[in-house]
Amino acid sequence: MALDTRTRQALSKLGFGPTAADLAEVGRIGLDAWLMRQLRPPADDGCGERIAAAHYRLKYKAMAPPDVDEDRPIAVISAPIQEHWAAVEKNLPMPERQFFRHAVALATLIRAAHSPWQLRELLVDFWHNHFNVNAAGDATVAVALPTYDRDVIRAHALGNFREMLEAVATSAAMQVYLNNRSSRGGAANENYARELFELHTLGRPAYLNALYTRWREVPGALMGRPQGYIDQDVYEAARAFTGWTIEDGAVLARRVRLANTGRFTYVETWHDPYQKRILATEIDPFQPPQSDGRRVLDLVAEHMATARYVCGKLCRRLVSDNPSDKLVGDVARVWMDNRRAPDQIARTVEAIARSDEFRRALGTKVKRPLELFASFVRATGIPMVATTALLGELDGSGQRLFGWGPPTGHPDEQGYWLSSNAMRRRWTLLLGLADNAWGAGLPQAAEAIAAQPTVAAAVTAANRTLLGTEPDARLVGAITAGLGIDPKAPLKGRGDAPQVARRLLSWCALSTPFQVR
Repeated sequence: MALDTRTRQALSKLGFGPTAADLAEVGRIGLDAWLMRQLRPPADDGCGERIAAAHYRLKYKAMAPPDVDEDRPIAVISAPIQEHWAAVEKNLPMPERQFFRHAVALATLIRAAHSPWQLRELLVDFWHNHFNVNAAGDATVAVALPTYDRDVIRAHALGNFREMLEAVATSAAMQVYLNNRSSRGGAANENYARELFELHTLGRPAYLNALYTRWREVPGALMGRPQGYIDQDVYEAARAFTGWTIEDGAVLARRVRLANTGRFTYVETWHDPYQKRILATEIDPFQPPQSDGRRVLDLVAEHMATARYVCGKLCRRLVSDNPSDKLVGDVARVWMDNRRAPDQIARTVEAIARSDEFRRALGTKVKRPLELFASFVRATGIPMVATTALLGELDGSGQRLFGWGPPTGHPDEQGYWLSSNAMRRRWTLLLGLADNAWGAGLPQAAEAIAAQPTVAAAVTAANRTLLGTEPDARLVGAITAGLGIDPKAPLKGRGDAPQVARRLLSWCALSTPFQVR
């Protein structure tokens, strides 16, 4: 089925909002061709030069002089983890380790604003929330974040879910965040196994321990197809992942230690090798290295409850807060049919984008702060120089990048983003961007708006820039009244015309049509 929908709104759902160039490209090649290109992006995100030029202002008082106050290049995020891990190995101060989170966050702003591969950027944000780690709360996770972002989330965002699961499980960021690096036979840590079932795969709805406490009782278990999981599955899975750890200098034996590089490793002597039963599947004792854990990943990746849970979240992100059961079911079948395909996720996203419900839901999903920021930047032509001050403002907006505490990730329903405090921060973000409050650059679109003959004409031009539509009379009246300007007053040639034009852009962006996608 070919796409048949409103271009501007579709690009806002499948990315961070269109630029004028995006709209021209879709007008030339069609939305269907644009989608197929987005589903198969090149490895290069097109932002290398901008990231290479970007800096984070690192400033702190050192234990011994001199204090640190410098613009630190963020391009170091491209280095392998062992180079970043030196900050852990040498026990560098907290600001030095947190620098890596800030660097990845700044690169995220650059890519959201400038990457031509918008669908991938939107899905990278989705998967970072799905496989959440709190880099702001743990400095060791922060050090591991560049590799997690580059080699785990970005590398698999449109790929195969089973492959992504193993990349997540073996990443230093997740190993540290959910404590699996210390999990050993006889003292298995359940944190990772619990979240693997509850948040990463089958989901909380498939947790059946309130109804059944023995594996045989779970419907379908005796046929090898249990409908959900219970605590026994979690306990056994935790045993399966013992010995999966990272090189963090831990003691192996007398005078023998692991290297200290942050890379994944498997320690055979830490593994519980005995028989296990997980999701009604027997795992024989003394299997080859890592075989037990990989078998668990196979089981959860191919479970129908995982398809329903993950596809439900994808539909919630791409369609609406309350996608229909029919849509989720249809998409889950596509997911399962392509579970061995290298582009499983891309095919699933394509099915969502081609659905009738996607078309009907255009303009119903509230933008989160990152989306609001990027859509305004892209629509108005702000050069978007990523600055420390801008990152600080976005951190305070409620969407602290890579800094959500619980493993759930940021909420994906409008109630959280529309509280009174959240709304105030949304307005502050747009007004500040329009006035270049954080050094990101001025809206280039303001020049043409400032050249309009009257204030009313300028409101119309601003609304067209952001939404491609004519504003109704009520919006023109509300904006001009709020700014205390006569809509019939001349604008072109006024000394404050550029400032008025920027303010009109921000006020049009405060309207409901721009706040949703």
